[in-house]
Order: sequence, then structure tokens, then C-alpha cells
Amino acid sequence: MRISVVVPVHAGGVHLRQTLQAVAAQTHGVHELIVVDDGSPDDSAGVARSAASTSGLPLRLITQSRQGVAAARNAGWGAAEGDAVCFLDQDDIWHPQHLARQAQVLAERPDIDVVVSPYLHWFAPPAGHRDPRQLWPPEVAASLDEGHTGFVYHQFLRDCWALTSATTLRRGLLQASGGFDASLPFSEDWDLWLRLSHRHRFALLNWPPVLYRQHAVQGSRQVRETDFRCQLLLAQAAQHGLTSADGRGLSANEFARLIAKYQQAFAVHHLQYGNRALGVRTLWQAWARWPTSPRALALALAASLGWRPSPTDLSATAHSGPAVQ
Repeated sequence: MRISVVVPVHAGGVHLRQTLQAVAAQTHGVHELIVVDDGSPDDSAGVARSAASTSGLPLRLITQSRQGVAAARNAGWGAAEGDAVCFLDQDDIWHPQHLARQAQVLAERPDIDVVVSPYLHWFAPPAGHRDPRQLWPPEVAASLDEGHTGFVYHQFLRDCWALTSATTLRRGLLQASGGFDASLPFSEDWDLWLRLSHRHRFALLNWPPVLYRQHAVQGSRQVRETDFRCQLLLAQAAQHGLTSADGRGLSANEFARLIAKYQQAFAVHHLQYGNRALGVRTLWQAWARWPTSPRALALALAASLGWRPSPTDLSATAHSGPAVQ
């Protein structure tokens, strides 16, 4: 199977060489490496050329003005010629078996259109990020997480458990769907997974071959004035309901509790770092959505009386998918 690897880059020169070395180390051959330089102010393009030349990777370099990561990914897969497209962010790392295992699923399961791998959060102690070879778990035989395989729209209503750097899709699926919605300021990957999982089958492998590099200014940790996550989920539920094509789904009560928890997480971040009034208002909205929860009421009352959450409270409200913690 021919796999095109798409790497969007913006000011990513500091980590890009290590990322591309991980692509070169794959045991499954790479049909083409497409690096999309999205208006980088540094020499990311030069790093890509140098890394590809050293490793022998078949590089195709696309340069464009700054348009955002969704547009960069779209430019990459739009130029791809492989049977499947695998995405990789500029600072993440793959185990050498990553592509081989995902390609095997697509080759053996023609009913599967998207393959996802779990991932490890790659935190940096004071001395910097650890050598990936110190973090990989022992290799195990390939197997699938059956609860997250098949029609999994309902599982994506619970959480965005597919990391873009850990996901491979058949190229025709991207062409038919239009890819990522570049107009979305956040959750463009979650939006795509929800749209695709209505009609197409996903597979989740059990073994984590991806390191998801964490930064103090991680985009997913930023406090935003709009709760894009809840907006997306509520819109999807209103349009498509709560049930996957195979009949698996969420109950209305379960979905209400889920949205209330996400509202609480959004509110707690604002109480700590953002708009306090918005945080208090959102906690009362969460309680109204889940009025039988003593915790929802307690959080709303405490916030109204001046409570400010600790960093521990923030981590307790973060969402998590099948990443390996």
C-alpha cells in the first residue's frame, strides 16, 4: 500500500528534523513525504530539505502564506498520490512500526477506511523531552480495540480520541469529504472525525506507537472565549442524533451529563486564567443541564462565592481519549 505522509509546518524548525527522522525510520516504505510550510518565519523548509536529503525520503515541499494547520493539511493531502494519507504534526514522533501496523489493517480490512493508533503524552522534564527509545512500551501482537472499531460516531461524541498524528485515512475518503474545515478556529480534527464516522468505519489499534509532544503553550490548553467543543457536539447531535450506524449510541441523559462535564472544564479554565464572569455563568449552565449532580451544584455555588480552582482541579476536568497516560 502506498502511503503519503503529510506534515504541516509553521515555525517548526526546532523539532522538525527529529520528526522527519522518525518518518525515515519506518519499516513500511513511504510513498512520498509532503511537507507543507505554512508561512514559517524560520527556515523550516530548509530543515525539511536537509532532513530528506540525508535520509533519502521522497520529499515534496509545498510553501504557502500563513493559513492555519487545517488549510496546510488540506494542501498536503490534496497533492498526495498515495492510496492512503497519514498525518504527522511537526513535533510528534512515530515508532518505526507505526505505518506498517496501520497499513496492515487497511490492506486486510477493506471495510475499514480510517485507522487510528493510541498515543503517549510526551512531557518534557527540566532537561528536555526524553529519548523516544526510553518511552516505547514493549511491542505486542497487532490487535484492535473492538469498542472503538466499526461505526464509532457515538464514541466521537464522547471524546476526540483520534490524534491527527496517529491517524491514516484512505485518500478517496478525504477527497469525498473535502477534508478539514479550514474555517473552524478549533476542533477541526474532531469535526472531521465526526463527519466521517457517520458513514465510514474506523479501527483503533491497541498498541501506542505515537509520541504526542507536550508544550507549556499547547494549543489545546489555551483558554478561549467560545466553547467550540460543546458547540460542535451539540450541533452534531442536533443534526445526526446520538446513535452510530450499527445501533450503538449514547442515551440523552448520558449526553447531557457529558456536555455538562465539558462545560465545567471550560468554566474551570476561565475561573483560573480567563473571564471569571463567563466561568461562573457556564457552571450554572452546566448545573441546569445536569441538575441531579451534587458536584455541578457545588461548583456553581463555590464559584459564585469566589472560589478559584487549583492546577489540580484543572487537570481533573481535562478530557481524555484512548491515549496512554
